[in-house]
Amino acid sequence: MTLTLTVHRGTREIGGSCIEIAHFNGERLILDAGRPLDAPDGATGLLPASLDRSKPATVLISHPHQDHWGLVEELPRDWPIWTGAGSAKLIAVTGDVMQRPLARHFETWGSRSGPIRIGTFAVTPILTDHSAFDAYMLLVECDGKRLLYTGDFRRHGRKSTLVDAMMARPPLDIDVLLTEGTNLGSDKPVTSETAIEGDFVELFQRIRGRVFVMWSGQNVDRTVTFYRAAKRTGRTLAIDLYTADVLDRISEGTGLPRAGFDSLKVVVTRGLRNSYAKQRRQDFVARMAAKGMAAKDLRAGRHVIMLRRALMPDFRRAGVDPTAEDGFSFSMWSGYLKEPLYQAPVVNDLLPSAAPDVGLGPRLELR
Repeated sequence: MTLTLTVHRGTREIGGSCIEIAHFNGERLILDAGRPLDAPDGATGLLPASLDRSKPATVLISHPHQDHWGLVEELPRDWPIWTGAGSAKLIAVTGDVMQRPLARHFETWGSRSGPIRIGTFAVTPILTDHSAFDAYMLLVECDGKRLLYTGDFRRHGRKSTLVDAMMARPPLDIDVLLTEGTNLGSDKPVTSETAIEGDFVELFQRIRGRVFVMWSGQNVDRTVTFYRAAKRTGRTLAIDLYTADVLDRISEGTGLPRAGFDSLKVVVTRGLRNSYAKQRRQDFVARMAAKGMAAKDLRAGRHVIMLRRALMPDFRRAGVDPTAEDGFSFSMWSGYLKEPLYQAPVVNDLLPSAAPDVGLGPRLELR
């Protein structure tokens, strides 16, 4: 036996993924170095104890969610780290916004890269559909053996055809399949991004006032959904500086919406402007402001307004309070609603005059 496969973490929990493929000659690949989802903020020393850090290894990051890359700073400094080009940009923006810029350099592959030679191994990245932009399955070949690591994937996003094509014509002669099992054995309903867009079109048409929406700025598919639904209903999508930063970094050469597009405005709030000033990125703020708007401009109008907790103090100071004519939608994982950060009393304290939720998905009363 020339290869040894070790799953250091990820078989009994969602996230925190860390998998090792070792050749008898000592060469090793580490597939993902994820931060456990239940890890306390600021906690360190979270790499699996079973992962030997005294020997060389090359790390491959499948996509830019922290439960797959969040421990890269704890890895030995001489271990090379690879990921997709878009993924590397999103990992960087996370570090910048958290004011903890990554000290690690990433080697990158493109969305159409062929096999990459890493010592004895040949690795083929396969672009897939996931809520994280630039997510990949990884085909690893060595000594006549073939292993397919799916990473996280789905079939209901805007790149679902990639997964359908993979299922119709899978790589041949796979010896080992490592697949995520988040929803295995579950009957959880799934709605396609296209259908969600249609639902939001209906909502945006029905609501007389503005629509406030909570979603992740790195969920690019969902940003596209809101942009398309807003444009179809004569509304303007108002995003924050962070989401504008995400789109600005990854949109070159794509049709992704970004600052300067019709029906999209960047809202420049005091809190995020100061945050970007600490990053010495005043030029970026000025560039976005030239194509954007101030929070006070959201007091009225047919806007779809990105709502995040960090924005709420600035919105309140600017008088951007929801009214009975406005709508609200929580468009993130429903499990977050169990966290104190998203409990209704917290939101009520920040937006006390909000109308009842008339949005989609998990419902959160804002009265």
